[in-house]
Amino acid sequence: MSDTSEDDNEISFPVKFLGRVQVVRHDGMQVLEESFQSLKSPDTDLQEKAGKKSKVYIFLSTSGLDILENKTKFMLYSCPLSTVSFCAVLPSSPKVFGFVAKHPAADMHHCYLFQSKTFSHLLVAAVGDAFQASRKEESVKGGRDLVVEALRHKNKMLEKENAELKRRLADT
Repeated sequence: MSDTSEDDNEISFPVKFLGRVQVVRHDGMQVLEESFQSLKSPDTDLQEKAGKKSKVYIFLSTSGLDILENKTKFMLYSCPLSTVSFCAVLPSSPKVFGFVAKHPAADMHHCYLFQSKTFSHLLVAAVGDAFQASRKEESVKGGRDLVVEALRHKNKMLEKENAELKRRLADT
């Protein structure tokens, strides 16, 4: 799974993995539609079709999305939330949903597509919530850094004032 801290909560969803397709654009419903259609068409170099009944678990946390093979729990893909640029349910197929993520090492994006009878809308909403939570966490961390820096500055000012008062006291 992703590098997560001990207090990092995660949830998992059993879904069917349809495949991964390299995409040109990084967001939009049209990207999902085109990716879904390309998985139905003959194989191309830009796609990786999953096996016929490729059941996987999607583990979702504020760190990212991890896709694990159902039986072996082998990690197929790990996508930090910071790389995910789009997530939605396909309007033409409400049981199909997907997300687009930037490849961590290369300048390319992939669309990951899944099918679920019950979890499609729930998972898309959960990804959105996790994304918001990760943003709040980052801003809180940044806010803490500012508070610490302000306290350090105030401490230095008080130390200078204290030294000045000690000098005055010694002069009298």
